[in-house]
Amino acid sequence: MAIYGFIGAGNMGSALSTAAAGIVGGENILISNRTPEKARALADRIGAKVYSNIEIAERADYIILGVKPQMMAGVLGEIAPVLSARTAPFTLVSMAAGLTIETLRSLLGADYPFIRVMPNTPCAIGEGVMLWTADGVSDTAQSEFLSAFKGTGNLVELPERLFDAGSALSGCGPAYCFMFMEALADGAVTCGIPRKTAYELAAATLRGSAALMLSSGMHPGELKDAVCSPGGSTIEAVRTLEEGAFRASVMNAVIAARDKNRELG
Repeated sequence: MAIYGFIGAGNMGSALSTAAAGIVGGENILISNRTPEKARALADRIGAKVYSNIEIAERADYIILGVKPQMMAGVLGEIAPVLSARTAPFTLVSMAAGLTIETLRSLLGADYPFIRVMPNTPCAIGEGVMLWTADGVSDTAQSEFLSAFKGTGNLVELPERLFDAGSALSGCGPAYCFMFMEALADGAVTCGIPRKTAYELAAATLRGSAALMLSSGMHPGELKDAVCSPGGSTIEAVRTLEEGAFRASVMNAVIAARDKNRELG
């Protein structure tokens, strides 16, 4: 069984290691973090082991880099000598926004096999999206990696040139969805619905709507039209959203996140 080493135990590192533990077992997962207490808490929860960055670079078959883009150069500089001394094959995996495989290799000074991923937080419960692309990775190593992380939810291969845009949608998207759910609930509370009930209704409505679109294969505009009766309350609500530039605001949010990803790179 391959060993998966996670350098970084933040939100995304925690989500992916939790999902992987359900497939490969916590005993095959190594975790490090600049705050040791955080690494220990995660390791205890999923049955993994705590090691240093150097030890993970020495031992892991898949070295998952779950650090912020601005911290990546320091981490790679620390482990680069260890990687260059290894004789056993290994694959590096980055989830850093904006940093291309070419940039990461230049920081390491070597053309190591790389998988670049962009997960979102629902991966922790198996309902997420993880974008991925690979370069220099054998078919066997790629298949093994994807199998280990199938518990995250939807694994979607995307050309690296589209990664900044893809992560602006699926990676950042949960934040947009949570804001929308909160706004829906606030509107319902204003109309007299109890807060707890309003959140339940908002979340269940988004979940059901997404499931309906995916299962039916219908265009979202077509599904929207099916709810909008002539002269009814739904089309009046849609008109109000359009007056507030709802669609343009959402589009601009994705574009802004894409541009920020490019800036980070």
